[in-house]
Amino acid sequence: MKEQHMLARSDTQSQDSDKTLSLQHEQVSYWRLLSPRGVVTDRILHEHYEGEGTEEHPYTISFLENDPGDPKELPQWRKWVIVAACSLWAFMTAMGSSIWIGILREVQEYTQTSREVAILGVSFYVLGFVIGPLFWAPLAESLGRQATMLASYIGFVVFLGGVVAAQNIETMIVLRFLAGCFSSCSFTTAQGILADIFEPAKRGLAFGFYAATPFLGPVLGPMAGGFLGVALGWRWTLGILTLLAASGLVLGLLFVPETLGELLLDRRARTMSKMTGKCYVSQLHLQKGSVSAKVAFKKALTRPWVILFTEPIVLLLSLWVASIYGTLYLFLAGYPYVYQDARGWSPGIGGLALLGIGVGCLVACIVNVPISKRFAVKVKKEQAHPEVRLQPSMVGAVLVPIGILWFAFTNGPSIPWPCSVIAGSFFGCGMVLIWTSSSNYIVDAYKMYAASAIAGQIVMRSVFGAVFPLFTGYIYEGIGIHWASAVPGFLAILLLPLPFLFHRYGRVIRSRSKFADKADADDEALRSRKGSV
Repeated sequence: MKEQHMLARSDTQSQDSDKTLSLQHEQVSYWRLLSPRGVVTDRILHEHYEGEGTEEHPYTISFLENDPGDPKELPQWRKWVIVAACSLWAFMTAMGSSIWIGILREVQEYTQTSREVAILGVSFYVLGFVIGPLFWAPLAESLGRQATMLASYIGFVVFLGGVVAAQNIETMIVLRFLAGCFSSCSFTTAQGILADIFEPAKRGLAFGFYAATPFLGPVLGPMAGGFLGVALGWRWTLGILTLLAASGLVLGLLFVPETLGELLLDRRARTMSKMTGKCYVSQLHLQKGSVSAKVAFKKALTRPWVILFTEPIVLLLSLWVASIYGTLYLFLAGYPYVYQDARGWSPGIGGLALLGIGVGCLVACIVNVPISKRFAVKVKKEQAHPEVRLQPSMVGAVLVPIGILWFAFTNGPSIPWPCSVIAGSFFGCGMVLIWTSSSNYIVDAYKMYAASAIAGQIVMRSVFGAVFPLFTGYIYEGIGIHWASAVPGFLAILLLPLPFLFHRYGRVIRSRSKFADKADADDEALRSRKGSV
């Protein structure tokens, strides 16, 4: 009897060990993840779920432990391919806005228009960032990230290519506005994708890598446009940009699967129902109840506005980020006055002055690596509430006004150019630290509704980015390059206390937030991991 008991115990331990190994090593083809049917393996199909499999009492499913269909369980290399694709999309979108500044003179000569009219090509492109997110964010949360992202990016490539063939300034401005509308999805949806595939402890590094691209793009655009415009002309410059954007589309088609957990579970439930003849629904779907697609979309369509104007955290952080983003575009339009008009540099060489801001952006990316590791340690110690994410932005809040005011009072032609260029690195570093930190904070606080919360932020910052270049010429010519550059520095000082206040009182504010509470509940339902695993 004792030997039989020992054998039975050994057999049970062996089965448990085999089961654990199967949970750890179960993988599916990467191409299978791109399938619209959802991932259903033998283990998932034969798992024990709560319910009876009838329409009245359906089986309720959620992601299992080590579930191969859970985006957060993707291998690291696959996640970083997705990060690279999202970063490329954002980079091309951002570069598309500012490359126009590098070819401004060529466009003016071809269309016989003034500088004020030609600069509308920048403002209307960025204005598209205001309109686009209001549609792409709700579509991504109802129809899925993958389809929304790819459909919008196809439109971006088409309209970007259309500018190449345009014959007059009116057509160029309209097509650039449409290109901006469609490309803006890469800002809202891409951040939702990163939130889908990374746990909070590991999300910071990915966001740090991604967050630099929306700012490096505008910084490098004028330089690339300046050199290519002189060498090849404005049409070939925009044509090359279109081809590069098309390569990003191919990368997305091949390597970016659907990552919205709610949609993936709904697909899985439908597939399992067809395979077994039983009724399956996702746990989250059961909690939310049956809602028509029309009602769900209308609700999602208004959500960015509701979050923006009812959540103090989102509203004030959006205002802060918007002021800095507007300053970036003011500098993009103002640097030609400082380096080309005042110092006599060519468009290409003048664009090189923006490398100071670019270096600062890269420094912020490097700094984000130890910051992310430090946050991961706090997660393990259960000390990582979302407000911890705001600590880097406190440093950024100090660096930004220092960089702006330093640049403002050293950018005259009588002072050696390195002084003002180096000042840009402080502004660039602070800008990316603030953007990364605030985005991580919003994503951690609003989880599934991060795309809508970020959409509201992008709308506000894009309004600033579209408007600031319109009056750049007037203030630089009216009050001079020193005071015109200093004005946003005073605004940065005024908003400097924000991250310190939210770090101190953010948890109290979130406790009264309807969306933050609902996001926590929905995320818990999504990963309740029913069944024995």
